[in-house]
Amino acid sequence: MIRHLVFLKFKTDVAQGAIAEIEAGLAALPGVIPEIRYYDFGRDVMRSPRSYDFALVSLFDDLDALKRYSEHPSHQAVLQKILAATEQIAAVDFETDTA
Repeated sequence: MIRHLVFLKFKTDVAQGAIAEIEAGLAALPGVIPEIRYYDFGRDVMRSPRSYDFALVSLFDDLDALKRYSEHPSHQAVLQKILAATEQIAAVDFETDTA
């Protein structure tokens, strides 16, 4: 299995409504992308200087499933909103035996 982690640092002037739209878009993805095995996301609560503002954790059967998710039109639509609202994105994808 592949665990997919994404960390977002929002632009300082991003509207809360834009973040809410991103959250709504992400919440809809498991219902339309069958490759998603696990999906969770949320805003940072620590707000430390080293923290990112938002994180996404998801799980896929393999790299091909992750690629199909990444290319899915619904994911691409949310990604465009994310790109418009963020100043930095970090991601890590790693193999795991645990669901």
